[in-house]
Amino acid sequence: MRTGREDPEAERWLADTRASYDADATSYADETRTLLAELPAEQDVMELFAERVLAHGGGPVADVGCGPGRITAHLRHLGVDAFGIDLSPRMVEVARGEHPGLRFEVGSMTRLDLADGELAALLAWYSIIHVPDDAIGRVLAVFHRVLRPGGLLLLGFHVGDATPPKPRENGESWPESYVRRRRPSQMAAWLDEAGFTVETHPTLTSAARTLGVLLARR
Repeated sequence: MRTGREDPEAERWLADTRASYDADATSYADETRTLLAELPAEQDVMELFAERVLAHGGGPVADVGCGPGRITAHLRHLGVDAFGIDLSPRMVEVARGEHPGLRFEVGSMTRLDLADGELAALLAWYSIIHVPDDAIGRVLAVFHRVLRPGGLLLLGFHVGDATPPKPRENGESWPESYVRRRRPSQMAAWLDEAGFTVETHPTLTSAARTLGVLLARR
C-alpha cells in the first residue's frame, strides 16, 4: 500500500478531474455505453490485448481510469481477469451498478494501492489524457512498479499537438481535466524512459478523431 498525500500540483489536477467526472458520471455512462460496439478497430485492439495476456498465463489486469466499466466488462467477456480503478467515486458507483458482480474500486493512477509486481497487465484506455506532461513519468513509474516482469501495458490516447479545454455544457471549461493530445513518438519515448519496451503503436482514425494505441511490456 502506498500512503501519504499527493504534492499540491498533483492534488490540483487530480481534484479537478475527479470533480469533473463525479458531476458527469451518469451522462458519460449513457454516452459511451455502446461506443465499443460502434468501433470495430478498438474491439480488435482489445482482442489482441486479451490474447496476449492469456497467452502469457493470465492473471489480474487493472483497467485504470475505468469510468463506467465498459472496457472492464468487455475484457471479462474475453476471458481476462479484469477489474476497474477510477479516480471518481461517483464513476465507480455507476460502474458497480452497470456491471454488478465485477470489481471496481476508487484509486489514483499516481498512487495505485497494489503490491509490486501484482498485475499481469494494465490498461489505461483514454485515461492518461488528463495527466499533465510533467506527471506522466510518475504515472508510468507506478504502472511499471505494479506490473510483473514481462507484464503488458496498453495505453490509448488522443493524437495531436493542441490541447484545447473540454467545455462544460454551460460554456465554461474545466481548468485541468481536459483532453491532452500527444504524438505517439513522444508517448513511446516516455515509455522507454520508464523502462518499458514498446511492441506496437498503431493509430486508429475515426470520423471525429485520431486515436493512438501503444502496447508495451515491462
